[in-house]
Amino acid sequence: MIRRVVVQTTLTVAVMGAILFGAAGQWRWPQAWAWLAVLALSGLAISFWLLVHDPKLLESRLSLLWQRDQVRWDRFFMLAIVIVFVGWLALMGFDARRFGWSEVPLAVAVMGGVLTVLGMAVAWQVFRFNSFAAPQVRVQVERAHRVVSEGPYRIVRHPMYAGVIFWLVGTPLLLGSWWGLGVVPLMIVGLACRAVGEERMLRRELAGYDEYARGVRWRLIPRIW
Repeated sequence: MIRRVVVQTTLTVAVMGAILFGAAGQWRWPQAWAWLAVLALSGLAISFWLLVHDPKLLESRLSLLWQRDQVRWDRFFMLAIVIVFVGWLALMGFDARRFGWSEVPLAVAVMGGVLTVLGMAVAWQVFRFNSFAAPQVRVQVERAHRVVSEGPYRIVRHPMYAGVIFWLVGTPLLLGSWWGLGVVPLMIVGLACRAVGEERMLRRELAGYDEYARGVRWRLIPRIW
């Protein structure tokens, strides 16, 4: 499992770096190196924490993005995520470095770094309380899937997506791309649509989710939605 964590994290970061630096046309991009370092270190830290405290969840997180028991529409959604994400990284490389369309102040870039770390911290909190936080939309019958209402799930019904929003906003700010930030609202709409679809599945297939949803009103952002 340790080997899988190291290899998968290394390959993921390497591919993201290749996209960023390939689009940028240069290696001298301190913000990109900082972003990749945050991604690698936080990813490894969370994975090794899971290895000790919840190896079953870690195994689930390391699995392929497409699973047999995954709802059909989510398979297409995951494919769309991969395509959009690759394009997003390339756009930020073109914008921030190759063509220099954007000029982001250092203070804003630092704030972006903080938001990126915050997003990863929220993900860790989700994993602390929800052993069923698989990357796919599915009910894990083989693991006696149950409703989780502790920790961040007392605040919003989809805290993982809330953390992803911090990460999505922070990434283009840290990398120095206003164009990248401009794409984020569309990505958040996609997350919101997935949250609604996931809830429909959970209400239908997971006992107790209706009661939980009535008790926790907000999906992503308290007092907004």
